[in-house]
Amino acid sequence: MNVIVIGGGVAGAACAIALRGIGAEVTVYEAHADPAGQVGSFLSLAANGLRGLRALGCMEQVRQAGFAVPDQRMWAASGKLLGEVPRGRRADDPLLSTTLMRGHLVETLREHARGLGARIVTGRRLTGTTPDGDGVVARFADGSSARADLLVGADGLWSATRRALDPRAPSPAYAGLYTVSGIAEGVASRPGTFNMVFARNGAFLHLGAPDGTVWWSAQVAEPLQPELAGVSDEQWLERLTALHRAERQPSAIIRATTLLHRPTLMHTLAEVPTWHGGRVVLVGDAAHPVGAGQGASMAIEDAVVLAQSVASAATVEDGLAAYDRLRRARVGKLSRSAASNRDAKIAGPFRRRLNELIMPIVFRHFYDRATAWLYTHDLGTLGGRP
Repeated sequence: MNVIVIGGGVAGAACAIALRGIGAEVTVYEAHADPAGQVGSFLSLAANGLRGLRALGCMEQVRQAGFAVPDQRMWAASGKLLGEVPRGRRADDPLLSTTLMRGHLVETLREHARGLGARIVTGRRLTGTTPDGDGVVARFADGSSARADLLVGADGLWSATRRALDPRAPSPAYAGLYTVSGIAEGVASRPGTFNMVFARNGAFLHLGAPDGTVWWSAQVAEPLQPELAGVSDEQWLERLTALHRAERQPSAIIRATTLLHRPTLMHTLAEVPTWHGGRVVLVGDAAHPVGAGQGASMAIEDAVVLAQSVASAATVEDGLAAYDRLRRARVGKLSRSAASNRDAKIAGPFRRRLNELIMPIVFRHFYDRATAWLYTHDLGTLGGRP
């Protein structure tokens, strides 16, 4: 089977690995010259995402590219500790959450995909698809085209594959939050602990890296979509300092910042009704941008289930239908949790105060059981049935 994967990020590289694992010939077409390297900020892989990587055969390589983060603490804007829980796992799970730069994750996955024989072509942007008998033709902006038995749309939130598959599919909408991330030096943050501060103007995340620096991300609540272009690093830091002036630890970290990543807008996407049609299928953010720190893990799970479904079905179309059926309920449940998480970040003063009263009880008595369905999920091997 000949497969085209559109998008060379986390979802695309994971799909290339998974589909090579079942014997498909895979070519990845990436619109950007190079989506890896030092692009974007950090992300975390929870236990379920790491188990997906284990199925793909590259869990240890990814863990070596990052560092383990066993614990997570939640803080009120006042500095009150609301709860401490295992990070991205159940308390008795020895598989520790891994944090790393997004670009380093992409680099590691792409290297593994190439090692398995996948071909990666950069600088080719999809403009449309056309059915062709029992296959599909991909058309690119440079006038070229390519035919395959299966086309996988792993091209993210602004997916061209999604538009080609269903012109009436929903479009992303601004979520009322934007993100500014950076690296600080010379300020204390307990190593191995992910901290989330429910700040007065959104959420502030930070954790200590093994080299002594602090990786941080401010998710700022702003109802009206801001203009990000034309604002210098110094102006961003001044703006964040003013927003967090009453919050001791975030203020100290912002003041100690030595490197700022490019600010980004956060978006939501209404449920995508069509995930597959003919020989075209969507994975990752192209189908379901879930957020809640699970975007990369869900994309990895998608890749494993897609390969398992296609390998075990009588036809490609049957395999895509099975993939859709197997993934929708899980992704839908996570999307609802992510919406609640987002609402907590943009809550007003009354809601924040209510959360401060309720969250300690939730974290102490219900968190472990409530997240078991997410973190204990194990897809087995590529050769197994989903």
